[in-house]
Amino acid sequence: MDRVAEGTFRRLLDALGIDDTGDTGDVDALPLRMPVHDVRRVDDRCTVVGRIETGRVRVGDRVLFSPSNETASVAGIEARDVPAPLTEASAGRSIGLTLDEQLFVERGETVSHAENPPVETDVFRARLLWLGRAPLRPGRRLTLRLGSAAVPVEVQSIGRGELEGRTSDETRAAVARDGIAEVVLRADAMLALDPYTANPRTGRFVLADGDEIAGGGLIGMEGYPDQRALITGRSSNVTTIDHGVSAAARARRNGHAGGVIWLTGLSGAGKSTLAIAAEDRLFRKGYQVYALDGDNLRHGLNATLGFSPEDRSENIRRVGEVAALFAEAGFIVLTAFISPYRSDRERARAAAERASPRMFHEVHVKAPLAVCEARDPRGLYRRARAGEIADFTGVSAPYEAPEAPEFTVDTGDRPVAHSVQALIDYIERQFALSGGAAPEG
Repeated sequence: MDRVAEGTFRRLLDALGIDDTGDTGDVDALPLRMPVHDVRRVDDRCTVVGRIETGRVRVGDRVLFSPSNETASVAGIEARDVPAPLTEASAGRSIGLTLDEQLFVERGETVSHAENPPVETDVFRARLLWLGRAPLRPGRRLTLRLGSAAVPVEVQSIGRGELEGRTSDETRAAVARDGIAEVVLRADAMLALDPYTANPRTGRFVLADGDEIAGGGLIGMEGYPDQRALITGRSSNVTTIDHGVSAAARARRNGHAGGVIWLTGLSGAGKSTLAIAAEDRLFRKGYQVYALDGDNLRHGLNATLGFSPEDRSENIRRVGEVAALFAEAGFIVLTAFISPYRSDRERARAAAERASPRMFHEVHVKAPLAVCEARDPRGLYRRARAGEIADFTGVSAPYEAPEAPEFTVDTGDRPVAHSVQALIDYIERQFALSGGAAPEG
């Protein structure tokens, strides 16, 4: 890391009152982390070049490359400053790992042991020292430099400068030069990273504006899930089976096309109320319609899942797949889930639109946090404020509102009947019984 970046971190750590003892401790005892700087392929040999930041690696170890999730075994270890191949190497040494097979990995990946990998995500929190000439504002595009990776990121939000106790309404408009704030950064690609508290060497980054360093930060994952398990396929010997009944035939039989109406919003915004009321009204009009509610699915399909960020993401992944099957069967399925993470909703969209484009409609059931908390029909906000519920959306966990939903229902100060009618009107415009929305064929 260059002197400018290192100086940035020193200033940030001093301002936050952090004694960076983890950076001078036993880095060999930390998990293996080696950013990939180069990959050399000669004949059938693949050599990965980098500098070990933490941990150690031995010949014969099974290593994982993130974020590509490729794996291989270490066949040899080379170093320029030693005449003979090494059997192992530890933190601080620049080496070349010869692998037992050719892999399509590249600069920017991180080498780890398969049993102790870094977090994989496209969004994270950070405590940031801003050095740019102009104030930092939400929506700003910059380049994240993390290890050997350089990835475009967007400033999704700016908070108070703390990692604990922040609610979704407590944001700042900008950060001035030399200011410190908590920010949420969203990357254009998946990242392999560590929270600073887990690994001080790899839990830090710099932001670049062109060729200039514009800031430096410490990574936090509070309230956000590790997405590795959600994007890593495990099934094998699986073949897709085509149905004998086409989507067009189902639409002709039903009088409308299938689709997913994905209701997202804070707890207390009215998602379940709208979904159940709209289901009833549409069914009486002749639609094939079904409502999926979060509590109902957690009694059965998702009964084994808890409420950690990772479990909540897996909950939404499963719901997205079930909703897609309903839609493919010709139903209009209404889902009522907080689904706080944009990445989870995008996966649900991708699942629905594997069968047909324009099948997924994101509907933001919008109400201010204060209104939702005042309603609090089950006392969840009260319990969350008392510390009885961890990772509660809007209190101790984030809610990422849709940026461009297909439709918005504002339930903050409108009667329920008005919101239900607005939703039904939207659905009928998209899936008219006249067949206007039905696929050709």
